[in-house]
Amino acid sequence: MGTRDASGVLLWRRIADELEQSIVQGTFTPGSRLPGEIDIAQRFGVNRHTVRRAIAALTQRGLVRAERGSGTFVEQARIPYAIRPRTRFSEIVRGAGHAVGGRLIRHAVETAEADVAKTLRLKAGTPVIRLELLRHADGVPICAATTWLEAQRFPDAADVYASSRSVTRMLAHFGVRNYARKSTRVTAATAEAVDASVLRIAIGRPMLIVRSLDVDDRSVPVLTTSARFAADRLELVIET
Repeated sequence: MGTRDASGVLLWRRIADELEQSIVQGTFTPGSRLPGEIDIAQRFGVNRHTVRRAIAALTQRGLVRAERGSGTFVEQARIPYAIRPRTRFSEIVRGAGHAVGGRLIRHAVETAEADVAKTLRLKAGTPVIRLELLRHADGVPICAATTWLEAQRFPDAADVYASSRSVTRMLAHFGVRNYARKSTRVTAATAEAVDASVLRIAIGRPMLIVRSLDVDDRSVPVLTTSARFAADRLELVIET
């Protein structure tokens, strides 16, 4: 049953409720770090196991998130992320009032696998550039994305993105100044080790997988992307 206080309430639940009230009242603001387990345990006169149960309850309520090696942080409000013909990460996140950031994690030139070749309307085995990108809002990782482009049409795409940190500016560099979302497929998954590390979430946390295709003004495929979003940091809004 667990240790109870004098009123019969489970201690971990009382701690969770009091911390939740502190979050609601603004004592702990969105994005701020909660005190460490030892500090909370001393404040309430309990052991660290009880504190962990309370933190787990707050996590289940969607109020906090644990970042390995950093601590426990108050969740920010979910960012509304619109899926529309003109879908631009920077515009959407900045429009929601957040500072936008992004960086190139790694890149490679490889032969297109069957599904990528089919999506980009290329022959199987055609060289493509794979970009691994990380995008964030207010310094919080939001999305880890893998993007593929035809290598011959977009040579040095990795270098251009690394310097511009913008897919839109990267495409403009190669003469593609107008592109639109052709298709979007959304599925759900749980975070595995690599994405969990990059997004600073626990392994097994829910993610939204958004697979998309963008085309130029002649309806020729430009790039295809598999984006993994931390599900508790945004909400997808499908605009028609």
